[in-house]
Amino acid sequence: MPEGPEIRRAADQLAAAILNQPLRDVWFAFPRLQHYQRELIGERVIAIEPRGKALLTHFSNGLTMYSHNQLYGVWKVAAAGESPATKRELRVRLETAQQAILLYSASDITLGPRGEIEQHPFLQRIGPDVLDERLTPQQVAERLLSPPFRRRQLGGMLLDQAFLAGLGNYLRAEILWQAQLAPQHRPQALTPEALQRLAQALLAVPRLSYHTRGQADDDRHHGALFSFKVFHRSGEPCPRCGAMIEKTTLSSRPFYFCPVCQR
Repeated sequence: MPEGPEIRRAADQLAAAILNQPLRDVWFAFPRLQHYQRELIGERVIAIEPRGKALLTHFSNGLTMYSHNQLYGVWKVAAAGESPATKRELRVRLETAQQAILLYSASDITLGPRGEIEQHPFLQRIGPDVLDERLTPQQVAERLLSPPFRRRQLGGMLLDQAFLAGLGNYLRAEILWQAQLAPQHRPQALTPEALQRLAQALLAVPRLSYHTRGQADDDRHHGALFSFKVFHRSGEPCPRCGAMIEKTTLSSRPFYFCPVCQR
């Protein structure tokens, strides 16, 4: 499943394709949404907002579409009137005079007035978005020590969208490596220094991934380019201490770590 940085980059690409352009064709696969098709013709997409691993597509008439890709959903951009070659099933098509954005294979799609969509059960239970630039390390540290999370093991908690929305499996491994912590630690048992390292890593690693992951070396920005330090690197030396990175299973997901400097 794509994690927060990938969802936000996808939102950026979709917005660049159709934002603020009148819609000339709207199509939904699900019958429960089809009565909105005529209502959206001539309206504009005014924002595409990531919320963790979900997207909110805001229209100029006050409607909002909630979509979650889950495991198989994917958004694509195409020229107006064209469709990409794919075996996936089309769920949504929003088309302007120049370009179209198309959602394939997703099953969790809801459309309605903005206020109603904000009450969607997924949106109600997720925590702050890890890529929200207003979120500070101090706020994250306070959340780590709050009653719902302070006694939980980090390995499982970092996959819980109720803690911070947008975190996932590769980010979990990279954040814990950056913070020099084993997944068995609980926030309430951390030293102030370790808690601060973790709070900073919880924001810095996803934000670096969003800004730089997938770029070539010649696109390096001030030396900061995201690369995996432990994820999918079992049997390779740890970049920090040189010990061999190991792989295990944690919360039913593969987990990579350094057994020496993540204690």
